[in-house]
Amino acid sequence: MIQDFKETYKEVLQAVLPLTVAILLIMFLFMDMDPGLMLTFLKGAIFVIFGMGLFLMGVKLGMLPIGESIGADLPKHGSVIFIVIVGFLLSFMATVAEPDVRVLSTMIESVSDNGIERSTLILSISLGVGFFVAASMLRIIYSIPLRHMLFVGYLIVVLLSFFTPMDYLAISYDSGGVTTGPVTVPVILALGVGISSVLTGKSELSESFGLIGLASLGPILSLMILGILSH
Repeated sequence: MIQDFKETYKEVLQAVLPLTVAILLIMFLFMDMDPGLMLTFLKGAIFVIFGMGLFLMGVKLGMLPIGESIGADLPKHGSVIFIVIVGFLLSFMATVAEPDVRVLSTMIESVSDNGIERSTLILSISLGVGFFVAASMLRIIYSIPLRHMLFVGYLIVVLLSFFTPMDYLAISYDSGGVTTGPVTVPVILALGVGISSVLTGKSELSESFGLIGLASLGPILSLMILGILSH
């Protein structure tokens, strides 16, 4: 346990410290920044390091093992519909709880002068992820080639981009990135690993990581459709 904490905080420091130092240098050398604001930034960086360490420990100790257990148990029920529904619900709720999604939705709501509601964005992104994770469950079960699903998905994205309002088009592509955050990814990967591990002939590596690629398509398409319907 102690070793896990040390390794986790080492990773967090390696990720956060370079960015913190770079921002401080920019603020100190190139900007006439209030010392009080710099102190506030430092306090925030300390809280980020401490909080991310605890969060990642929670993911390692709780979310990954339970996700793999659920994924491994689902095929034992012998119902494809049950697997799809559980996959949809888990990925939907994980996306609702995803910090990256909430940051994006808050920023969009602020710059759009409340023209695009935060709750609508979160719901749309979560539905998109849930739908494509459910589709990915079917892909694993029926051995549908990943390249085929990615080709069809991105072809639809390209076609819809000609009809999507520019504001929603930009948001759509950004939303695909925020779903690969610290909450959604462990849940989706763990589900894929669990299901692949009990299905004969399935590669845990290719099947579970293919889930992330497909899941990132969901928010792009869902927000494009939202933009088209709202105009």
